Amino acid sequence: MAGGIDDILGTCGYRPAARTIVLYLHKLLISMRCNTLPVMRSPAELTEAFRRQNLKVTPQRQLLFRLLHANAAHPSAEVLYAQASELMPGISLRTIYQTLNDLAAMGELQQVSVGSGPTRFDPNTDVHHHAVCDQCGEVADVYVTNLAALEVEGLQGFRPRSTRLVFSGTCQRCAAVSPSATARSSNVPINKEQSP
Repeated sequence: MAGGIDDILGTCGYRPAARTIVLYLHKLLISMRCNTLPVMRSPAELTEAFRRQNLKVTPQRQLLFRLLHANAAHPSAEVLYAQASELMPGISLRTIYQTLNDLAAMGELQQVSVGSGPTRFDPNTDVHHHAVCDQCGEVADVYVTNLAALEVEGLQGFRPRSTRLVFSGTCQRCAAVSPSATARSSNVPINKEQSP
């Protein structure tokens, strides 16, 4: 494979700063699908899906369906609450959480934990991983192929059900503002001794 992980992730403007796993670049391919997002079902389709589940459909929930449709920002409940409150004063944070949890239970969203901070909600339900900017908190979807080639030590009989990788570093926007952040992150070797 030509180039390293920095070249691969840098294609979409992401510069990783640290990793907590061993990556064997000759076996693993990590890529970002720039400007592509599996689109969540339309607000009308989600309304029908809620009705089929005998869940209450309210104007507040329909507003959330619209805010989430084609949203690649991985918003938290609090961010959605702020956006919804501007459009519909009086909407409750409880309604936001209940609707997000219902959507996640229906398989329409993934709950994403990217380290510190609140849980994020991702309309992309494809199998994928995340890159998180340490400066601005932006979360981007990344795709890892041949994940079976990942060699992990220390599991001692533990049988993983799933794998979630989170790359932390500096996004293209923040790197443009602070070139020293890019210089630091692009010189980080990939090895198992590193941690964020």
